[in-house]
Amino acid sequence: MVVRVDPSKIAYMAVPKAACSSVKASLAALDPTHSVDDPTQMGQKEVHAFYATQRFRKHRWMHLDDYFRFTVVRDPLKRLLGVYTNRVVGLRELYNCRKIKRGRVDLPADPDPDFFFQHLEEYVEVSSSIKHHALPTALFTGRRFDVYTKVYKTNEINALSADLSAHVGREVVVPHFNSSDRPLTLDDLKPETHRVLKQRLAAEYAHLARFFENPLERVAA
Repeated sequence: MVVRVDPSKIAYMAVPKAACSSVKASLAALDPTHSVDDPTQMGQKEVHAFYATQRFRKHRWMHLDDYFRFTVVRDPLKRLLGVYTNRVVGLRELYNCRKIKRGRVDLPADPDPDFFFQHLEEYVEVSSSIKHHALPTALFTGRRFDVYTKVYKTNEINALSADLSAHVGREVVVPHFNSSDRPLTLDDLKPETHRVLKQRLAAEYAHLARFFENPLERVAA
């Protein structure tokens, strides 16, 4: 689904765990179909009820040539680590996983990060939320970036706010959701986990090479 604010001619393609809740909230405040005065006061469930995050389909961009078309991307490693800190630790979503609750799979609902990433494929199989948030960026942005007017990194949200403000002629606030008190880093993980992450994220770093350096390249095979 393309997030569209037609009166302002804005089109946005959301990527899970790449500031999508924040950006959607800011767009809801511009969208006359939603009565939002202050995007900083919105709840995340409300935000995602307004705008679903779906995979990229090129035909959805037809007839949007005169729109401000953008997406926001995040460093692949940080994005995947954020799946653990937000979805597993913060929201405790695995405690609601039916297959885990009913003992159909031998997976803990509170894994440590090394266990989680070394068994990520198994968690993806049993949890639709983990699967959705761990999918490669390209499935949401498409393989090519020339369909966008501009691509922002998550540390460029202030620039996005300024560009949206200039586009609509009034201040646009992009709130900050989903911050972690203690973000996970590579240093928190075991060497074996580094190797697992290197293999999983190689294609994604290749896709996003113009935006991010791959910190896992120095990890031994």
